[in-house]
Formats: sequence, C-alpha cells, structure tokens
Amino acid sequence: MKTRVLITGGCGFVGHHLVEHILKNTDWQIVVLDKLNYASLGFDRLRDIQVFDDHRVISLAADFSQSLSHGIQREIGAVDYIFHLGAETHVDRSIDDPGPFVISNVIGTMEMLNFARAQKNLKRFFYFSTDEVFGPAPAGVAYKEWDRYNSGNPYAAAKAGGEELCLAYGNTYKIPVIITHCMNIFGERQHPEKFIPLCIRKVLSGEPVVIHSDPSKRVPGSRYWIHARNVASAVLFLAENGDAQDKYNIVGEREVNNLQMAQFIARVLGKELRYELVDFHSSRPGHDLRYALDGSKMAEAGWVLPRTFEQSLEKCVRWFLERPEWLDVK
Repeated sequence: MKTRVLITGGCGFVGHHLVEHILKNTDWQIVVLDKLNYASLGFDRLRDIQVFDDHRVISLAADFSQSLSHGIQREIGAVDYIFHLGAETHVDRSIDDPGPFVISNVIGTMEMLNFARAQKNLKRFFYFSTDEVFGPAPAGVAYKEWDRYNSGNPYAAAKAGGEELCLAYGNTYKIPVIITHCMNIFGERQHPEKFIPLCIRKVLSGEPVVIHSDPSKRVPGSRYWIHARNVASAVLFLAENGDAQDKYNIVGEREVNNLQMAQFIARVLGKELRYELVDFHSSRPGHDLRYALDGSKMAEAGWVLPRTFEQSLEKCVRWFLERPEWLDVK
C-alpha cells in the first residue's frame, strides 16, 4: 500500500504548495480536506497546479471544526500522515472578530486530533503553528521552539491553544505529534490581501505602499520571510526525520524589513516605490513590530533551504506580473 496523507486546508495558500511538493517528490496518495472559505479561493489553486489531472489527489469539502461525518471519514480512509494546515490566519480579521479563530484553530484542531485517535497506523500528526505565539521579539532575540508564549493578538492565542491541545493529546493518547512554527510565508497564488501581492498591485498602479513601523515612523517592521515551497520542503523533511512530541522552527535565512521587501519588489517590477511608514501598533495593538525565530534546530538536523530568499522572491514577483488575474482575486 502506498503512503496516504491527509492535508487540511489543502486548497489554501500553504496547503496547496504542500500538495504540489508532495506530488513532485513522492508517490504518496493525497486527500485534501478544506471548507472552502474566502481564503481558499475555491479549488482555483488546485486547478492551477493541475491536481485534477492527477489520479493521486482526492479533494473533499468539509468544515473540520465540526465532527467529521461518517461519509467524509470513509472517503478519507486510513492515513499515514495528517498535515493539519487548515486555520483562520489573518491578524486583522482576528482583531475584528476573534470567534471564528477560536472555533477553527482550537475547536477544529481538537476535532482533527479526535480523528487522528481513530487511525490505526498514524506515523505523524503535524500541527502548523506560527511565530506569533511567542509575541514580539526584541532586537537581538530569536525564540527557540520551547520558549514561553506571549500572544499579541487573538490569532496567535488561538494557534497557541491548538499547540497545547496537540501536546495534551500526545501525552494522553500517544498521538505522534510534531508542531512547526513558521514565519511570514510568501509565494505564488497568495491571497491578494497579503503584503507581497498587495505591494505588487500598488507598485504597478503607482499607489503608495503602507509600511508597518515603530512609533517614530523610522524603523520598519521586520520578519524572516520564507517561500511556501521552502516550507513544504521542511515539512517533508520532518515527515522523514522529525521526532514525535517535539517542535521545530522553519525559518528563512535572514531578516528583512518590510521597506526592504517593498524596495526589492519595486526593483524587480522596474517601477518607482511610493511608500508611507505608519505606526500600526500604537493605533491598533496586535500588530507586532518584529518577529524572530531561531532556526538552528532544523539546520543541525540537516535541512537546507532549497532556494535563497532573493531567488524565491524574484521568481514570485515575476510570476504575479505574468498572471495579473491573481492580484485581484475576489
């Protein structure tokens, strides 16, 4: 029997990149489970990577924050790995209305863990968490996997709650859980509300780009940006090499601030960058200026980034430039 995996949120941005990566690098069978909300863009991402022409992928529409019906469970069948990527992820939306984030990221994670308990030969349950559970990182600080939580917004708190449930189910029911923390992810087919496609659209139209900064409006917010394809590579590496009941940070190779990102995008597009530094944090708490993770654990385990930051970002920008329809997806 070939390896069979379940990917929740497989129609989403990171999820569909994982689907594509598994198709290209393994012979595994894939079941995608997605409730097809606004962030999923329906099946458009899966259509674009042509999985419907591949007999190895089954796509199911269901809300995993509810107990999975017998029919859905039957269609999923027995799986060797569960990659739980499905989640509500947008910080602004979590600040406006925390409820859906708690339901999806906490209750939904519990439901998927309950499904995992019924699996006879489950090798690993992956929970895809975020750097934001640690809160803002002071200059010079990079958080390690087991550092304390300090969630700065409802999205982060809901993801931290999901983490704790995973650890509890690992301890209580012996589910082989792996938790990953990842930083800001970019790549092809990202929702246009996110920073990079939004920046591309504004630079092309000559509109000013709003850059998150400190209260002085002189220091831009910064992140360790990483391409979704590199994240998928790390996840597949952990499927083969990661230890159960452990956590791993998946980190880009260097820190880049948001102004540098916008400047790089403008250079690739050959356009002038108009921008405004805005103090989001003072006016709207929950937007943290800096996040940073320590990626040494993955490096010591032997994982190497397949592509550099510059290579990944330039390829991504040019992809959107050639497919402007993805910059204005409703």
